[in-house]
Amino acid sequence: MSAAGLRLGVSLGYWGAGPPPGQAEAVALAEELGLDSVWSAEAYGSDALTPLAWLGGQTSTLRLGTSIMQMSARTPAATAMAAMTMDHLSGGRFVLGLGASGPQVVEGWYGQTYPKPLARTREYVALVRQAIAREKLQLDGEHFQVPFTGGAAVTGGDLPTTGLGKALRSTLHPVRPDLPVLLAAEGPKNVAMAAEIADGWLPHFYSPAHDEHYRAALAEGFARPGARRSAEDFEVACMVQVVLDDDVEAAADTLRPHYALYIGGMGAKGANFHYDVFARMGFEAECEHIQELYLSGRKEEAVAAVPLAMVEQVALVGPRDKIAAELPRWQDSLLTTMIVPPRPDVMRTMAELLG
Repeated sequence: MSAAGLRLGVSLGYWGAGPPPGQAEAVALAEELGLDSVWSAEAYGSDALTPLAWLGGQTSTLRLGTSIMQMSARTPAATAMAAMTMDHLSGGRFVLGLGASGPQVVEGWYGQTYPKPLARTREYVALVRQAIAREKLQLDGEHFQVPFTGGAAVTGGDLPTTGLGKALRSTLHPVRPDLPVLLAAEGPKNVAMAAEIADGWLPHFYSPAHDEHYRAALAEGFARPGARRSAEDFEVACMVQVVLDDDVEAAADTLRPHYALYIGGMGAKGANFHYDVFARMGFEAECEHIQELYLSGRKEEAVAAVPLAMVEQVALVGPRDKIAAELPRWQDSLLTTMIVPPRPDVMRTMAELLG
């Protein structure tokens, strides 16, 4: 887990009302510039796999990562099938990024239960790894029962079953039985679990100023019995917003709505992990004010309440010289891959600065 040679990736994100223009050109430029990877996402609209397969099929060197595939969107077996298929089609370039999402999406969009996300993630990843390794798929867990035999523990009550289910092994042979699995995590317990059971971590709203906090959480996971990785071979791939503009406040203005949404609107009071991340950075009073404004419908005021100092904790904003001066703190952090927006000016500038 060394950022001495910080790799550069590009984020496709997820679609809004339709496919964002220019993504094919952005992916082509990323490969031309020698970037390491391209990453897709999903929320409750476009999915992560289809754009990544379509655009990734036009590349030959970029790693293709999901940041993230939501676990509630697919059973562990379906996720493993998709991951193995993508790895075959890309010649072993796929990176499986998984995340639990939040209760609003899991219960409101997928119609599934959210409590105990850590325990559910642990079981989910275990089943995904079984399937990719072509082991017989079987787990009698608290959240998953495979083969399904009634599921009282999982469903809270017996359900009818034919009794014909059997433990199956994938008919597809993987390109890599140890295909890398990265976990999205924000809280320290989740981060520690990522270090224990995954091959990498996908932070959200990471700040180099809190590097030691996250190193400690990761170290706890690495020290657990059976941990898969160590700090030396663990990937930390993080989306970092970069906005080039001679006017620093104008650059920050382009990001303030995004942070106001996540702090104020992505979750309820007392159940917003993104809020908690910024609060741990020392912005608890600001977060409380932003959330109060946002949840009361005063969204423009919530956006205006996001201070520049908060933006600069997690993003690179302003003229090229300012960004160049701030970049070393990111290079000295635990990040191994910096994922930037798919804007040509940003990709070119960051490739030059990190080249």
